[in-house]
Amino acid sequence: MAQDSSRTIGLPAVVDLDTLDQVRDMLLDAVETGSVEVSGEAVERVSTNALLMLVSAAETARRNSFSFAVTKASEPMLSAIERLGLSPSFAGMMKG
Repeated sequence: MAQDSSRTIGLPAVVDLDTLDQVRDMLLDAVETGSVEVSGEAVERVSTNALLMLVSAAETARRNSFSFAVTKASEPMLSAIERLGLSPSFAGMMKG
């Protein structure tokens, strides 16, 4: 296994279909090489697909024996997670 290198990824204000590919590429690279911290403090609007992608990235990191955390989630992001019934999926990865 490669050496664990920690990375922080800041989500943009709007995480929708227009930004999904860019965020996905950053996450793919990060979860293959080490622990990941995703900062959600700037998020004003987030799509369902983006939230599901974060759940998938967390699972990939877990399979690779790396940690994955979402930190400083904004109120709009927290509301979207709750509204979509994804709170159980995010419970283990939410920090701060």
